[in-house]
Amino acid sequence: MEFKDYYQTLGVAKAASQDEIKKAFRKLARKYHPDVSKEADASARMAEVNEANAVLSDPEKRSAYDEVSAQAAAQGTRGNGNFRPPPGWADGHGFSGSPFQGGGMGGGAQYSDFFEELFGRGRQNGGASGFQGGAPRAQRGADQHAKIELDLHDAYHGGTRTLGLRAARPGADGRMVEEERNLEVKIPKGVRAGQLIRLAAQGAPGMGGAAAGDLFLEVSFRPEARWRSDGRDVYQPLPLAPWEAALGASVEVTTPAGAIEVTVPAHSRPGRKLRLKGRGIPSATAGDLYLEITLALPPADSDAARTAWTALASAFPHFNPRETQGA
Repeated sequence: MEFKDYYQTLGVAKAASQDEIKKAFRKLARKYHPDVSKEADASARMAEVNEANAVLSDPEKRSAYDEVSAQAAAQGTRGNGNFRPPPGWADGHGFSGSPFQGGGMGGGAQYSDFFEELFGRGRQNGGASGFQGGAPRAQRGADQHAKIELDLHDAYHGGTRTLGLRAARPGADGRMVEEERNLEVKIPKGVRAGQLIRLAAQGAPGMGGAAAGDLFLEVSFRPEARWRSDGRDVYQPLPLAPWEAALGASVEVTTPAGAIEVTVPAHSRPGRKLRLKGRGIPSATAGDLYLEITLALPPADSDAARTAWTALASAFPHFNPRETQGA
């Protein structure tokens, strides 16, 4: 069978710390999660990432994997499709929990033959799989990760959303099966892009009566033409009529927090930002709202309108908007 290089799958060095492995897994899970990825082979890649993380995130399995990897390298059976576990492997290595702990969200119905030969059903039948008296030792379930896409309005007001998830879980025969479920998620007021919402005990199930892991939802905001966020600051276009920008005005603006009255200074030019302190995403220290000035020109679609534009042109006979471009 083919030898699996789990370090290469996660893109980490063999000496990588557990924190580095966790970060690499989260990054790849965000990239290949079947619910959000546009990659053609997202499900297969997610299954590979889950499998690698299931081994490298478990110190006991990682140590055993490193041992067999070194032996395979010495025997020249890595990368040639002829890998077999060393003699006596099943009798010399026991594991203290389900071989299926450590996976992430989604991505495939089962682990590879390589994984099952080393840690899976074949080892359970060999009598050294960590089962005592027919029951597995207690082991907390793995934490899992998914994405949730919100409207910026949710950051200002909070709310509740129904999240549909596909997750791989061990079935009755020990193989991984894909399960669909819906969760009611409470969105806290003040949530920002990139933040993780923790749902306690909604991750992978525990073994031997132990608690389930947690589910972490990474927040992103749907793209909107009306506004965008950067951390807790929010940016919003503010279209003005030419006379409002030139003379100054008091205008009503609809923001994510609601309608507010804004004073526009005279001589405002396109690109200028009006800062409204504390009107960004709320928190103990709220962000700011920046109104980015643009100009909206009324159409010359009637005789009266064309007369008005002609009069304006006559009032500024020497105005040249292109003079700064040079000859």
